[in-house]
This record gives sequence, structure tokens and C-alpha cells, in this order.
Amino acid sequence: MRILVKNQSLLLVTGDQQRGAYRFFLCGRTVDSSTMETSRAPSSSVFVFCFLLFLSLSFVPSVLSKSRPISDEEIRQKKNECYADIESGLWGWQCKSSSTAKENCALRCLSPPCYELIYESDPLEEGEKDLIRSQEYKYCMYKLSLGESIDGVRGSFDL
Repeated sequence: MRILVKNQSLLLVTGDQQRGAYRFFLCGRTVDSSTMETSRAPSSSVFVFCFLLFLSLSFVPSVLSKSRPISDEEIRQKKNECYADIESGLWGWQCKSSSTAKENCALRCLSPPCYELIYESDPLEEGEKDLIRSQEYKYCMYKLSLGESIDGVRGSFDL
């Protein structure tokens, strides 16, 4: 997507350069490239409104992601989706080789940055239940969901 500002007109351009098909958004008017017409430039107040609307909409996802922490239910749901991907073979045969390998792959799938921080240097071993690292991993996901730094997460539950 390109943003062009010319003569107090805000023009957003999206499209497929190889096919020559483009769509233009000019402060509320959408036009195909094949039927593009020249039109009068909007007033400066319309321009300012459209520009501010565009800016505010571009920041909505980041604002919404920081409004609340990830819930246990959301974590469970995402982890189940990871298990389904592993079972379907998307993560390769090594992730299906044992229940521990499957768990390590599910943790990596669920949150790669948290897996890297908590488990990558010392993955779970057969039969291991590490409650401290499990809490650190969950805390890491919590902090990421709020858009916070995960510095200091590792070791935060050590006794």
C-alpha cells in the first residue's frame, strides 16, 4: 500500500503491479484503475479528517492488543490449535516422535519468543514436569499480550 498526498488530497493505493489492477481510496471514494476519473480536491478540513481517520485506524490493532492480558482460555484454545497442527504433520515428524517432543513443539508454536527465552536452551525431557518454568512461560505470554518487555521474566519464579 502506498500513501500519496498531493494538493491536499489523501490517496491510498493498493493493488497488484503485475496484473496492472489497482484500487484507489480518495477520502471515501474508491475507484478502479480502469475507470479512474479526475475529481475536485476535497477541502482541507476533509483532508485533515481523512488523514486522522487513517492514522487512528492504523493504530487500532496495537491499542486493542494492549487492552487486556491473554486469558487462560485463550492460551488453552491456541495450544489446542498447535496440537492439531502438530498432529496434521505441519511441524514435521520429530514433533510427533514422543509426547515430550510434541509438548516442546506446542510450546514453540504457542509463543516462539517465550519458548526461546524459557525452554530453548534446556527443552523439556521425558517425564519432566517443570512447574517453575511453566509459570515463567505463562508470565512471559501475559507480558507479551500487554505489549510489555519480557526482560527479567526468566528466573522471576526461582525460590
